[in-house]
Parts: sequence; structure tokens; C-alpha cells
Amino acid sequence: MQQARAHVLSLGSVNADFQVRVPRRPEVSETLLGRELVRLSGGKAANVAFICRKLGLDAALFGHVGDDELARQALGPLRAAGIDVSGVSAVSAVHTGVAMIMVPPDGHKGIVLASGANDRWEPEDDGRIAMALRRAPRGSVLVADCEVPVDAVRRAMQVAREAGIGVVLDPSPAGRVTPVLLGLCDVVVPNAGEARHLTGVDCRDPPSALQAARRLRELGAAVACVKLPDGGSVLAGSHQSVHVSSVPVHVVDTTGAGDAFAGAMAVAVAERFSWPDAARFATAAAQLAVTKYGSQPSYAERRDIDALARMLPVNVDSDAAS
Repeated sequence: MQQARAHVLSLGSVNADFQVRVPRRPEVSETLLGRELVRLSGGKAANVAFICRKLGLDAALFGHVGDDELARQALGPLRAAGIDVSGVSAVSAVHTGVAMIMVPPDGHKGIVLASGANDRWEPEDDGRIAMALRRAPRGSVLVADCEVPVDAVRRAMQVAREAGIGVVLDPSPAGRVTPVLLGLCDVVVPNAGEARHLTGVDCRDPPSALQAARRLRELGAAVACVKLPDGGSVLAGSHQSVHVSSVPVHVVDTTGAGDAFAGAMAVAVAERFSWPDAARFATAAAQLAVTKYGSQPSYAERRDIDALARMLPVNVDSDAAS
């Protein structure tokens, strides 16, 4: 009998995104005229599930929406993509999470998030994801973010470890991340700001980001991969350090690029990539994501991510310091 293929279980925020282009960031008390309003499915966990499915893995989403019309906006594209959303519960008398996103000409977005249903969690939710983790095929991966109650994230990560499921932690918001969470993950994927918050190291360049990655390992993470502001990444593992350089791309919109990185890293873990290849694959997915407007609509085809990953310069060193 053929073994069921590994899949990704994505736990975290599910949102309805309202995104608009602006000529610049607004001043205090100013009404600024924008353009190109789009209504999209979003949220970290939703975006991760979307890109994992696009990259060829089965994906299941766990989180909450409200009992409102925004839930259809949040879940419709995911259902159409073939993602299992049976683990997403509708909460009565609360709105679906909403992200208000402003994208200036440089593409570096600003987001205001009204968490809504993302903040809700009940004991039966724990049971649902625990059952899914225990039944998941060998080689499956849990991806979790902290835009939902962190105790629920911790419990899911504990079950995943007990079940032999790989765990990727997106440590956002970093203020909710605890050493316990770091100790339960196989790989943590912070951006430079999150790494600075967690370690106190200013990740201004690859050497300082590598210092932060090593510090994250000291705090409990098995592997730490820090996303650099220039689009590259550094990774610290038990026996090696990796620096993946970026290549120049035209930045249109950074919304969802970090989620593309986390999702691609999960695919790499599920498919047993080497850590240098995993860092290159995730970096390529994030770099391509910034070249289009929106989050889920910006995610590239696998062949394009594979092609860019092969082009990215990578430096690998044996890492006795780790």
C-alpha cells in the first residue's frame, strides 16, 4: 500500500485583507487618497496554507473566523485552492480578523490588524488539531504563528513533537514568543526585527543576523533562519551556518512575503531538503512574492521558485560555534 504523502498543518491567523496603494504614509489627522483597493484572503496561517498547496503539498488550516460575510472573503480562495478548512471554526458575535494594509510606492507595507475571531480558542479546538496531528502522515509539518492565543500554539506544538511531526515557528508577534515555544520548534523563521526583539542583537548585516540565529539556538530552537532586510537569509544549525544572498528584484509589495518564506520552509522540511537548500528555497519564494501586489495572488509557481533558488548565491560554513 502506498504511504499517504506528507502535508502541512497551518495554525494561526485567518483574515480578510483590505489593501490599498497610497502615495506615501499619511500624516497625523490627514485624509490621504489611495487607489487600487483589493479585498483578499489573508492572515499568516491562511497564507502559509495557500502557498504550501500551490507548491504541491496537501494543506489543512486551523483557526477561527467570525459568523459574518468577511468569513467568505477569508476562506473562499482557500477552498478554491483545495485547502482543507474544516479546522477553521466560526465564532458567533465576533468579526472575522481584518487587516487594513497600506502599500506606499516603495512596496514596504504598513498593517493595522483587528484580530477579532483570531483571539478566540476553546478546548474543542485543541482536540481538533491534536487529532489531526496524530493522524497526519509521516513527514508532515506543523507551521504556527502567534497571532492566535499563544497557549493554544504551545499545546499544538507539544502534540506535534510527541507525534513526530516537524514544527516551523513564525515568531510573530515576537512579544508573544516564549523560550518554551522556541524549545518546541525544529526551525524558527524570524525577520530581522523579530530576531532583534527575541535576542537583543541588531541584525544589520549577515554576521550580526547569524549571531542572532545562534542566540536563538541557545534559547532552544533546533535551527534558526533569520530573514534579512535585503531579501536574503542566514541560517544557524547544529553543524553549519548558511548565508543565502538575495538578487535584485523590483519590490512592488512586501505583504505576505514572510508567510511565503515560512510556507516554503515547511515544504522544504516536509520534502527533506538540506538546510542550505531549504534556506535558498524559502528565500526565493519570499523574493518572488514581493514582485506582485497582494499576498496570496503574489505567490509564484513552483517552477519559478525552483529556478530562482538555483540562482541564489549561498555560502555554507561548518559551524563549530553552534
